[in-house]
Amino acid sequence: MANEELAASLSAVLGGVAVADLSRLSGGASRETWQFSANERMLILQRQRGGDIRDMGNEFAVLRAARAGGVPVPEVIAASTDKSDLGAAYMILSHFEGETIARKILRDDQFAEARTHLAQDFAVALARLHSIDPAAAPALLPTDQVVQYREALGALKYSHPTFELVFRWLEQNRPPVGPHCIVHGDFRLGNIMVGPDGLRAVLDWELAHIGDPMEDLGWLCVKAWRFGVRKPVAGLGEYDEFFEAYARAANVAVDADVVRWWEVLGTLKWGIMCIIQTQSHLGRITRSHELAAIGRRVCENEHDLFLALEGKW
Repeated sequence: MANEELAASLSAVLGGVAVADLSRLSGGASRETWQFSANERMLILQRQRGGDIRDMGNEFAVLRAARAGGVPVPEVIAASTDKSDLGAAYMILSHFEGETIARKILRDDQFAEARTHLAQDFAVALARLHSIDPAAAPALLPTDQVVQYREALGALKYSHPTFELVFRWLEQNRPPVGPHCIVHGDFRLGNIMVGPDGLRAVLDWELAHIGDPMEDLGWLCVKAWRFGVRKPVAGLGEYDEFFEAYARAANVAVDADVVRWWEVLGTLKWGIMCIIQTQSHLGRITRSHELAAIGRRVCENEHDLFLALEGKW
């Protein structure tokens, strides 16, 4: 769909408003992201990429529930899974000013003050999310992450002895089943918008599901999301301060060993995701240099998993 055609379609979806300054932004593996103005109000369009078979309607519901629950998220202005509107399922969202590039958040001077409390900001946002009644997003389903990713790896028909070793460790050390809630599923730098004042918006909800709240805490601590900085919580904080902030906000105790289990699983998941995303490119489902390059990171995750099981990360 050409820019002019897309702008006209956006205008129609929004009731005939004047659409201007439509421009493509960098996006993730499953979404195209565009910025535009509608009657001089800045908005964001996200369209589902080809090859992503998830029901985007679930994302609309969880975004609305999160916003109602006090989680800082964009407002859903319009959304539909009807491909005839804009050529794909889509969401039109309110616009936030801020930064999502992890390297800048972790290193630029303008975020120095924010870095002193971002880990606590994240803890509060997650506590609010996990307190929302799952009935607010009834289409979300519980998933057994170990089963899901073992099946995903098996479907790829690749032999990865390191990943098999970690699956065995996960099964042998599986923690007791905790209370289930809505989890973001991809809460990390890169999916979080930050300003000099701190957390501004939590983005990219396509992996939301019903699960153990400790999953989100463990994923945020995965080594890949530290982007070369030593501190284990997204490169921004220490485990203890993060767990204590979450415990205060959620009024629950955090078992560090349970979070570690989810951190190991998160590292394994990211390794498998790297393979899947690369195969999407190689299989010509979505041709992308970004997806192709992600394949090189599989070995990084194997290395990190060995360190994790030895307690050296």
